[in-house]
Amino acid sequence: MERTGSYKTHKVGGETYESYVPVVLPVEIDLKAIHPALERSMVAIAKLNGMVHLVPNLSLFLYMYVRKEAVLSSQIEGTQSSLNDLILFENGKNFNVDEEDVASVSNYVKALTHGANRIKGGFALSLRLMREIHGILLEETRGKFCLPGEFRRSQNWVGGTRPGNAFFVPPTPDDMLPALDNLEKYLHDESIPVLVRAGVAHLEFETIHPFLDGNGRIGRLLISLMLHNFKLLDVPILYPSLYFKQNRSEYYALLNLVRERGNWEDWLNFFLNGMAFVANDAISVIGEINALFAECERKINAVGRGRFSCLAIFERAKRVPQVSSNALGDLKLSQPTVRIALKTLEVVGIFKEISGKKRNKTYVFKKYLDILSS
Repeated sequence: MERTGSYKTHKVGGETYESYVPVVLPVEIDLKAIHPALERSMVAIAKLNGMVHLVPNLSLFLYMYVRKEAVLSSQIEGTQSSLNDLILFENGKNFNVDEEDVASVSNYVKALTHGANRIKGGFALSLRLMREIHGILLEETRGKFCLPGEFRRSQNWVGGTRPGNAFFVPPTPDDMLPALDNLEKYLHDESIPVLVRAGVAHLEFETIHPFLDGNGRIGRLLISLMLHNFKLLDVPILYPSLYFKQNRSEYYALLNLVRERGNWEDWLNFFLNGMAFVANDAISVIGEINALFAECERKINAVGRGRFSCLAIFERAKRVPQVSSNALGDLKLSQPTVRIALKTLEVVGIFKEISGKKRNKTYVFKKYLDILSS
């Protein structure tokens, strides 16, 4: 059984380059060599799946945690949007970066949500679903001219200005299509552990590079959706971008070593250790957020008569951690009541005033953002 792909030589305009033809899956993996890492990742993911059901407000946690992943995944591709920029953008407020940057991050959230909802509704994890997600990801962004929702029909490359000086040239469109069909079948090969499949599938997807833009983000989304689709996680809450961003050089080096030498076990040990890392990170974040909310609620309950208006604003701040008195009109509280509550929340150390204005001051739920953004 082959463990590496092969190359095809092309000549265009007097210049020669080689495109890669991916290995046919499945490849033979030495499971003994990856067993400790596989066991660690399985234990961490099982613990995370159990903890998710102990979160007081799961929908809120997912709302914010998905956005954390969206920011990290998009930053890997060079966007400058922060988590706070994304939240402000989604709520129609002013933000501090290029609009297309923050729209790209917002689209990542929409794409992941769409994929998770389709899977929940019984739709198969498939090439069609990948195209649907890709269409959402690139909608009304710089990638809108890169065939959103369609596999490429021309040669692309990674690094350099043309195939002849590129770092890596993925398969031609003709070689890409059978590789994608093979990948789709592999996703559902239940003779292989799900986490091993996810690691192999991610690398194979990035090697095929089937879209003109967005391949990195779709490849990372595929990991989360696989673990959700194959029941390792009840909700898609395991996101790899933090680990890949922190270990970017090693990540790219290992992808290349698999393509050149078939070092699948090295890659899978890296990948599985990463899954354990991000699972444990999510567990830690859940614990910190639960503790923070409990501490804040204790402080609010101790303020006396104003606690009900403070609690109403606090609940809003969990979803939109930057608030001002003018933006809270739908809470059906008078402006004087809102101003007093905001000041109270600042005094007890929950909010921080950041605008420096005398009127319509802006407050941020800083400790919450710090946990999510750390």
